[in-house]
Amino acid sequence: MTSNFTFLAAEFPTVHEAAVEAERQAGVSPTAAAFFAGKTVELAVKWAFLNDPGLKLPYQDNIAALLHEPSFRRAAGEAVFAKAKFINTLRNRAVHEEKTIRPGDAAGAVKELFHVCFWLARTYARKAKPADGLAFDPSVLARRDETLKKAFAHLKAQQAELDAKNGELTKLLSDRQNLDAELRRLRAEVAAARHAAEAMPSTHDYNEAETRDRFIDLLLREAGWALDRSEDTEFRVEGMPNEQGIGFVDYVLWGADGKPLGLVEAKRTRKDARQGQQQAKLYADRLEARYGQRPVIFYSNGYEHWIWDDVRYPPRQIGGFYKRDELELLVQRRTSRRKLAETKLNTKIAGDKRPYQQRAIRAIAKAFEDETERKALLVMATGSGKTRTVIALVDLLMRAGWVKRILFLADRVALVNQAAGAFKAHLPDSAPVNLVTERSSEGRVFLSTYPTMMNLIDGRQEGKAKFGSGHFDLIVIDEAHRSVYQRYRAIFEYFDSFLVGLTATPKDEIDKNTYSLFDLEDGVPTDAYSLEEAVADGHLVPPVAISVPLKIVRSGLRYDDLSEEEKDQWDMLEWGEDEIPDTVEAAEVNKRLFNQDTVDQVIAHLMQNGLKVEGGDRLGKTIIFAKNQAHAVYIELGSTRPIRRLLDTSPASSPMRAAPTRRR
Repeated sequence: MTSNFTFLAAEFPTVHEAAVEAERQAGVSPTAAAFFAGKTVELAVKWAFLNDPGLKLPYQDNIAALLHEPSFRRAAGEAVFAKAKFINTLRNRAVHEEKTIRPGDAAGAVKELFHVCFWLARTYARKAKPADGLAFDPSVLARRDETLKKAFAHLKAQQAELDAKNGELTKLLSDRQNLDAELRRLRAEVAAARHAAEAMPSTHDYNEAETRDRFIDLLLREAGWALDRSEDTEFRVEGMPNEQGIGFVDYVLWGADGKPLGLVEAKRTRKDARQGQQQAKLYADRLEARYGQRPVIFYSNGYEHWIWDDVRYPPRQIGGFYKRDELELLVQRRTSRRKLAETKLNTKIAGDKRPYQQRAIRAIAKAFEDETERKALLVMATGSGKTRTVIALVDLLMRAGWVKRILFLADRVALVNQAAGAFKAHLPDSAPVNLVTERSSEGRVFLSTYPTMMNLIDGRQEGKAKFGSGHFDLIVIDEAHRSVYQRYRAIFEYFDSFLVGLTATPKDEIDKNTYSLFDLEDGVPTDAYSLEEAVADGHLVPPVAISVPLKIVRSGLRYDDLSEEEKDQWDMLEWGEDEIPDTVEAAEVNKRLFNQDTVDQVIAHLMQNGLKVEGGDRLGKTIIFAKNQAHAVYIELGSTRPIRRLLDTSPASSPMRAAPTRRR
């Protein structure tokens, strides 16, 4: 039987096989079609990364990371990237989340797959390339042959096989010097084929408008908008400043009272979504004139989305669309929220006898209210009451009607538990929910680790997102720093909320990228209360430094001074291309070596000279600073190996890799 994917067979047989199966299943099983379309994309993208030396592997080689790798997005172009992302999203809904796939979505995925596969063959085929005029034949999807509907268990098993292969690509390409001759030859041919293809502009019609509409439809339905009435899409408005005086709003998001809560203006995928801003404003003007309520404006090109509540704020990029209740609350707040400057602080929570806490809260409130900022960074010395200060801020914003639901994020479960206890003690009416242990509870303040929240964002319930982009009105980041944003930036890109960062790092030691995250000038946080100020005010005591008299950290290591066992360990270390040295200078000790005796001596010194509590029977609360994560683990586990090389698994060149952390 004729297939739309015949052009793949000669040079991309595995991709061809999966694509044909997606095509055959489209008329029989939408779920199976979605799975095989996603499988085809994964095989195609991994083929490209394996064989194209111009593509750089990201921090991990699962399909989501590969798709978003900048070198791939540049090579594929935004149109193909958007199509591949849509297909992968639909596959995840079908298999990972076990959601019902609509027949139209499955057929659309196969059609989008045709364009992704066309790009693959046109770019990388070394023999016959498909002609730019090649078009998709939808009639093939309507044909029925002897195809059997694939059992869902079979699809799950195939998905598990694909997932199990994540990491193989990285291993294969990690040692580029030892690639086998056949792969090196193929990579050279593929690079030449890509160069030749890119030298000739493509006239292929990728039908970007359909991709945009499918993606926007999918995201809106996930946000709970049914889009099943004629007035939901292509809604006619009159009084437009054009010759006919008529316009058609792409999507109108209606409230239960029949008034428009929002509108969505869709632009062609290749265009910047912001090009729809003025058109959307004109539509909002006409809807407001007709219904007496100004809708919140959204504009999107399918993969970039912007929100513009032009009554209060300039446009800002978001990760998706608001749910109905979230939009209703946003519109209601235009008239219901009170002035923060005129709302009293609850000094029983913070500020009583500590005026710097009141100052910090008022500084954030001023930034939000007078300067219409949506982000703030609070720098406060450890022990000066960051958590109580932010609880008092939450109380102020709640009572003034600015926020309803708050998300508090920390990088460790212990810190989440500690913050949850503080909210229960000082603001019990907020009904704090610890999402690490209470996934289904209802409340107003939710506390979570970053990985837990990432999983909850990705999850779906009955085809709808658990949290809409507007679910949280305020997000608080405990110990805000650049690495948190890099590793978990999807959280901050998805939610449209006020953002408050807390840190004890001195303001002159915070890197400029952290300041830029909060839209602040370098070295100028929203408010700061330093250790020196806290000591001067009598709220904290100054630290006392104690010198630890260890020869190794002062003089380094000499091979001749080591025991025979230690010398064997020394000889086994990977010293790189240099000769094995006879000495390691003091400055290099922590950089290159661990020494068990050094760790033991430092711990013994701490136990003997550290702060004692409970009548001297126990060591008081103490922080031990390690070089990085590997060093911290070595100290914690008490390795029996006398000497061990310090391996850095967090290269700066991989921003999404876990950054070194300090264990306490």
